[in-house]
Amino acid sequence: MHHLAKKLSEEVLKRKEVLVVTHIDADGITAGSIASSSLTQAGIDHDVLFVKSLDDDAVGRILERSPEFVWFTDIGAGSYDLISDMSGIITDHHVPSESFVGGGRGRLLPRIQAEGPNMLNPHLYGLDGSLDVSGAGVTYVLAKEMNSENVRLSSLAIVGAVGDMQDRNHRRLIGSNRTILKDAVEDGSVRIDKDIRYFGRVTRPVPRLLKYSTDPLLPGLNGNHSACVRFLEEIGIPPKAEDEWRCWSDLTSSEKQSVVSALVTLLLESGLGHEHIERIVGECYTLVREKERSVLRDAKEFATLLNSCGRYDKAHIGMEICLGDREESLDKALSLLRTHREYLVESLAVAADMGIIELDHLQYFHGGTRIKDTVIGITAGILMSSPEIDKSRPLFAFAHSDEGVKVSARATDSHVSRGLDLSVVMREAAETMGGAGGGHNIAAGATIPFNKEEEFLELAQKMIVDQMRPG
Repeated sequence: MHHLAKKLSEEVLKRKEVLVVTHIDADGITAGSIASSSLTQAGIDHDVLFVKSLDDDAVGRILERSPEFVWFTDIGAGSYDLISDMSGIITDHHVPSESFVGGGRGRLLPRIQAEGPNMLNPHLYGLDGSLDVSGAGVTYVLAKEMNSENVRLSSLAIVGAVGDMQDRNHRRLIGSNRTILKDAVEDGSVRIDKDIRYFGRVTRPVPRLLKYSTDPLLPGLNGNHSACVRFLEEIGIPPKAEDEWRCWSDLTSSEKQSVVSALVTLLLESGLGHEHIERIVGECYTLVREKERSVLRDAKEFATLLNSCGRYDKAHIGMEICLGDREESLDKALSLLRTHREYLVESLAVAADMGIIELDHLQYFHGGTRIKDTVIGITAGILMSSPEIDKSRPLFAFAHSDEGVKVSARATDSHVSRGLDLSVVMREAAETMGGAGGGHNIAAGATIPFNKEEEFLELAQKMIVDQMRPG
């Protein structure tokens, strides 16, 4: 993989102009920023284009620019047929289309084209792109081959990996991400902390951190601010200091230990087992060069800020932050983050109002025009981690977009262990009806024509049955 990265980096360094095409989520924004920064460092003129997906419309926008060379980051692997005539490279971690690997998905070596895009992708080396390395990470591997000084970009690759939830299974980054993490630690930009894994450990008051906790959910505390305040007071932890709410980072080590111990007791008394308890604490990644209590200081919060930019058509603002803007762009992004949090609450309420429809082999809900297509996947992911959702079947979610109907699908590790690969389901079912799709085995997306939802679900169910072994 590093040998190919070296070869592709040499191709990039030959160019006078490059168009970077990247995705709009946190992983895509960090990947595009890594590419942009490495091109700037090399003195290569370039522009960055953000796209929701690589469909005919996006390809048309690319071709209108008549690019000399295109660098696709965190996108392109599943859309190889659409871009195979372009001159460029792909650094992506999604499952490649079968046309690229010559019909043998998962082969150890890629089919390198004499012309057209060449791809750096973990799946081509037997690695899992949903856990081993993100799109930002793959892009970083190539950037580091362009110039060893680009190790300075390793912290962005960590933000991309965390934003892609690649630490979810093991409560820490593993595989190639671990190598990148080592670079970031040695560079002095990232510190590994063993800490509570809930979102907001740097910026949220502790009662809010508990109120909005997920993975695991906290029975009796979720959604109830006053209950969270009482919980802290009952174990002797003052929630305020001089009339100011205390954040998790304000607590002493012994206070943090007391809270975690009390949460363990709460989960045990609620009948939840070890698999839930062990998820409370894990590795967290602190960006030590950022200001104390800044949303940019914790990798998870940094990634959420970037997601809030991309989901509301402002991905370029996220990239400016990645490239160093801590003033105007950061202020705009913080405003978007507040909007994003409010909208997610509304989207979850819409999903609850619509209701989850259960079929034999999957379950789904349709957000229509009431949930943005850029947020439907996040909504599905939150719901899939909720105890109210049936975990025996994958969850599909629909929302209308300008291009058609956006479909997002989420599964569990148990589904994947039994053979489910949502990237294949989404790609092949969507292509059957003139759409496009792809992603990972556990999380994938597609865009299909309007009024094709029932046909899509029927095809998806058949494929799920063919893929999955009995539980």
